Amino acid sequence: MAPAPKPEILAAFEAAKGFMPTGEGLALHAAAVEAGRLGLPLLEVGTYCGRSTILLADAAREAGVTALTVDHHRGSEEQQPGWEYHDPETVDPAIGLMDTLPTFRRTLHAAGLEEHVIALVGRSPQVAKFWGTPLGLVFIDGGHTDEHANADYEGWAPHVAEGGLLVIHDVFPEPEDEFTGQAPYRVYLRALESGAFTEVSVTDSLRVLKRTGTGI
Repeated sequence: MAPAPKPEILAAFEAAKGFMPTGEGLALHAAAVEAGRLGLPLLEVGTYCGRSTILLADAAREAGVTALTVDHHRGSEEQQPGWEYHDPETVDPAIGLMDTLPTFRRTLHAAGLEEHVIALVGRSPQVAKFWGTPLGLVFIDGGHTDEHANADYEGWAPHVAEGGLLVIHDVFPEPEDEFTGQAPYRVYLRALESGAFTEVSVTDSLRVLKRTGTGI
């Protein structure tokens, strides 16, 4: 059983701006600790303000590896003005667009984890196109459309090393959750049907899969 994060790390996670519940965060941290034993980087798609990054960075620090997090920091569909998850505090007043990068950097600084994280600022498919390093963990928590969820899966799942973990957030099987979780759910099914990944744990909307075969 993976150790839980220290109280100060959990407190930093709970204080950070974001949407991941604590139970799912603990499951993510446990997966990251397990994956860290492979000695490979841990990568997150969808940074927002760094709430879940804290947990990946803590696990990476303990394992002596690096956490990477990919985001364009302009917000996903449901975070734009007029939508349910919009936060006016994340808007850059100079340009009128969302910019979560400054908040993310403050989040990591407050948690004392800056040196354990590399922030990749850009669109996930563009970054994935030139990525060539095996990864111990890929955490998909980006856009919730089929286009974005599939692009994240196709771009990053091939880099999960043998025995590494693919973690998918916001997996909601119910049709009424079409906007918030059906695209991640379809990606989750795709991963299982590929024969490349085997499910190892379920915590609410968080699914942890292990690479046990080739391909995606």
